[in-house]
Amino acid sequence: MNNFKHFPYKKVLVLGLAKSGLATAEVLDKNNINLIVNDLSAKEEDPIVQKLKNQGIEIILGSHPLELLDEVDLIVKNPGIPYTNKLLSEAINRKIPIITEVELTYQILNGQDLIGITGSNGKTTTTSLVAEFFKEDKQKLYTAGNIGTVSIEVAEKLNEDESLLLELSSFQLQGTKEFKPHIAALLNLYEAHLDYHGSFSNYSEAKAGIFSNQTEKDFLVYNYDDKEVSDIVKRGKATLVPFSIKLPLKNGAWTDGDFLYFKNEKIVNIAEIVLVGDHNISNILAAIAISKLKGIRNQSIRNVLKVFSGVKHRLEYVCEKHGRYFYNDSKATNILATEQALKAFDTPTILLAGGLDRGDDFSPLIPYLKNVKALVLFGETKEKLKKVGITAGISNIHLVETMKDAVETAYNQSQRKDIILLSPACASWDQYKTFEVRGNLFKENIKEID
Repeated sequence: MNNFKHFPYKKVLVLGLAKSGLATAEVLDKNNINLIVNDLSAKEEDPIVQKLKNQGIEIILGSHPLELLDEVDLIVKNPGIPYTNKLLSEAINRKIPIITEVELTYQILNGQDLIGITGSNGKTTTTSLVAEFFKEDKQKLYTAGNIGTVSIEVAEKLNEDESLLLELSSFQLQGTKEFKPHIAALLNLYEAHLDYHGSFSNYSEAKAGIFSNQTEKDFLVYNYDDKEVSDIVKRGKATLVPFSIKLPLKNGAWTDGDFLYFKNEKIVNIAEIVLVGDHNISNILAAIAISKLKGIRNQSIRNVLKVFSGVKHRLEYVCEKHGRYFYNDSKATNILATEQALKAFDTPTILLAGGLDRGDDFSPLIPYLKNVKALVLFGETKEKLKKVGITAGISNIHLVETMKDAVETAYNQSQRKDIILLSPACASWDQYKTFEVRGNLFKENIKEID
């Protein structure tokens, strides 16, 4: 059991409950650290609230009283709460440190090996691949962070001979101070979450938190093909390990179009790899670079790549029905992810897209719509996407209200050998609680097709 070796704060405010808030509060309480929990939407009768109260933890519900700042000297916030929140704005004015539980995760580790992966797209696929490579090689690795499990829960129980792999969002990284993985990976940088960060510059700075504290003894795996990434990593001190799908890199991971390599080692024949799309080859190269730095055997990597078909909701093959091939890419919550999905197919495609309107300009999608024979659009952005479709020369465009309508319409517009692809290019929150809910509805409605 890991404990905080040096914790200079007298009283901590845990802002926001949910999974990360609950885990943070419980770990702080176990370490006998004075704390108070504040949540806007939780109810007195909620099991999570009752659980903490039964442990003697003070909880304030229903508002964010500024008076709380008079008694705390550290805030651990839920990653999703923006810094424009009035309580956080005032805390910034008072110079009260604000972190996320990822920073606490680093502070509670007792020197155990830490790997961090971030990027605008591909984080979950790359993290899952690394985890599978380690598992196949019988190495001890735990995954946490943005991929599902709260990182501090895992870090608290991590043994000395075990490694921790974190998938990290910009929200989590913006709240770090000393956080430093031994191996960091920056997969790509693309305009995303600008409604939260305010600008691409702020977003990039948050992502840079993954390597900003690294030293020469650490490693930074990065996308050589992404100009934004290649520029920003020059600021770091870690040993750079690039990956590329375009150029041979004798100091990193690369492909010649037939095989994947790490430095001068031939790792795997591309023909043996199940995952489709150049973006996934890029993700695989990143995962290979990380794993080879940790001594994972080539055979273990090959064994996984021959069977690994991807993660749920990320270009996930659903089924074939009456000669149509259905793919669920509900995790494509931005334009780049949808571009990558469309690039993965060179056959006639029916695209289901739309969702939360964040003010994005969808015109960058136009060059990638050449194989799209029909658009089925929904959500707040459907009219915007319709205009883009018309500009791209697509005349077969349908506006629908529900996922059931979308699936039925897409099927009715399809022919044998067509791809029916859900890749929304938007967040789900205008209609669905999460992209997982959206993707599951897509899959459920496919089952209804006779």
